Amino acid sequence: MRKEIVVEVDIEAPPETVWQVLLDFPAYAEWNPLITEARLSGEARTAERLRLARQLPGRPPEQSRPELLRVLPAKELSWLERICPMAGLLDAEQRFVLEPEREGAATRLLQRRKFSGVLMPLFWVRRHRAWRAGMGSMNRALKARCEDLVCDPADSAVP
Repeated sequence: MRKEIVVEVDIEAPPETVWQVLLDFPAYAEWNPLITEARLSGEARTAERLRLARQLPGRPPEQSRPELLRVLPAKELSWLERICPMAGLLDAEQRFVLEPEREGAATRLLQRRKFSGVLMPLFWVRRHRAWRAGMGSMNRALKARCEDLVCDPADSAVP
């Protein structure tokens, strides 16, 4: 059984800028209300593991160690979390898909979270609203961060 949440936002910044912000994991604590800490020991590439701290609205803080699935520069970043330690009980695939708009001057970001596994129905009832709200707040914050960089690149902390 599978369920998916999709939240999208239009960002007045090119996909390359959005990509830079998404991959600047140490800066997540500065702007991201959903993923309050993100660490990656190596390079962003398939099979590497992230360390995430997350704060869903109305829920206690959570931590996870997802595995990167796809790292396609300026196109897609995705990872897989095993919410329950055994595969197939409860998994979540997180995807950030960047679609160029207006000949590359802007970006439509689709944030997708697909839940699957035998425990998914119970999880869905308890948390899907919190996830939708958290993803929406992250998208709004990402939009603001990217658009601020485009307006004033001299203030950028993004490498």
